[in-house]
Amino acid sequence: MENELRKKLSYNLRVERAKKALTQEKLAELASISTKHLTKIENENVTPSIYIVYKLAKALGVSVDKLISDETD
Repeated sequence: MENELRKKLSYNLRVERAKKALTQEKLAELASISTKHLTKIENENVTPSIYIVYKLAKALGVSVDKLISDETD
């Protein structure tokens, strides 16, 4: 279950970041996290806390649900 959630989050983060034409560096700055941590999240190397997921969602202008959902658009 945790691996599936990490995969969904990783994929959706990359998709939403690309839609907004943001670099990892810029998204990390907007979310007030390190670029290194964002890279680990996008590469499925860590499971972030709900607070970090919330900060990323807010920085991207999407809901937390959007970042962990199975649906893609």
